[in-house]
Amino acid sequence: MKPYSYDLRQKVINAHNNKEGSQRELAKRFSVSLSFVQSLLRRYRNSGTVEAKAHGGGQKSKLNHEQLVLVELLVESDNDATLVELCEQLELHTQVKISRSTMGRITQKLNLTRKKKHYTRAKSIQNGCKN
Repeated sequence: MKPYSYDLRQKVINAHNNKEGSQRELAKRFSVSLSFVQSLLRRYRNSGTVEAKAHGGGQKSKLNHEQLVLVELLVESDNDATLVELCEQLELHTQVKISRSTMGRITQKLNLTRKKKHYTRAKSIQNGCKN
């Protein structure tokens, strides 16, 4: 969710400073929650700013730069490997275990493409070899 605009925040502060209503009335007037108005006023009193806080981040990557380079090398050396096989190879080299879905996200992030395996049994069924 995106933060409220600086303009809206400033309007709420100005309306409060001009005593144009209670916090509940301001929340209703500007279509925001009461807790937003309360935290905005608290932030304004404590720091003097109405700007939104920076994004907190997210989860840190399980793999460092060297391990990402290793994933690239593993994909280049065995382009036919499945994601599960790549996870196993990575664990053998680095002792870091990641899931198949994590490996999929990593290969997408690195713009790595893999060949899909073609199974001979699947081809024979497609070619009409029925018993």
